[in-house]
Amino acid sequence: MSKSNKKNNTANTNIQSILEQVKVRDFYGTRKVFFALSAILMVAVLLCCFIFGVQISIEFKGGTLATYSYSGSVDENALADIAKNELGTLVKAQLGETFTGEKQTTITLSFNMEDDPFSVDKQESLLAKMREKYPDANIDALETNDVAANSGKTFLLKCLVAAIFASVVLILYISWRFKRISGWSAGIFAVVALLHDLVIVFGTFVVCGFEIDSNFMAVILTILGYSVNDTIVIYDRIRENQNLMPEGTKLTDLVNTSLSQTIKRTVRTSITTITAMLIVTILAAVNNVDSILRFSIPMTVGMISGCYSSLCLAPMLWTSWKMRGKKAENKD
Repeated sequence: MSKSNKKNNTANTNIQSILEQVKVRDFYGTRKVFFALSAILMVAVLLCCFIFGVQISIEFKGGTLATYSYSGSVDENALADIAKNELGTLVKAQLGETFTGEKQTTITLSFNMEDDPFSVDKQESLLAKMREKYPDANIDALETNDVAANSGKTFLLKCLVAAIFASVVLILYISWRFKRISGWSAGIFAVVALLHDLVIVFGTFVVCGFEIDSNFMAVILTILGYSVNDTIVIYDRIRENQNLMPEGTKLTDLVNTSLSQTIKRTVRTSITTITAMLIVTILAAVNNVDSILRFSIPMTVGMISGCYSSLCLAPMLWTSWKMRGKKAENKD
């Protein structure tokens, strides 16, 4: 026997021993459970939109931000009620502090600035009402910023274009990178799994009462990159095993083996990143930093959803599509 044949036989023996050591789980056999769970989550998000409503930031719908300084203690809900009764518009008040420790409150007003602007008279009237409610708080107006509805819509459109462009690039890249195992279908189903994650993130914003703002778009674009990374690792293992496993191996066995080999790596990586984000969330909650919470909480949920979709959705959808194609070929 030649040296090359001996090397090949040794390599094949090592490959078989490695594959035999893996406890293969039947992921494909439980695909309907994964699909049903995802469908239930999608319906739940839709119901939450009707129950809780979707809060759109003035960055997208236009309005006014009025910032006031104060001392002592005030109640943000009381300030919001005062502004709502005085101005007759949707109002949201939020308390905070500057880096120097100065106490501030920011009141968000949903004004149509073209038809009903936040005029000087209205500003003075609102300030007088707040001082009347809290005479010892030394409330003073700092600044007023207007956000035009047109600029908000333009910003939202640009964010959506960025997300769509990223999705198209991902499809093209995955299709080229894994053309040996599938091509277009691998890329398309990877993006379908990403859409699942984005819907879950959107539902998190709705349930938590967070406004759809620039934080939402930042989380979406981050999850696009994070979630697809795990999916690419799994596709890469499927491609490798296609060459390593015996010719004629069933596609379902190939996918189940590849997922069983990568599940520990995927879960451990996700736990590491999710733990880091949980620490950020806890620190932000303790220090009452709402701006960070509006990013870290949806980001944590998106990471969990990304780990799930990479293992249980994208490969299962792709395998189901390939199996359906093979069945159609056999019938012909």
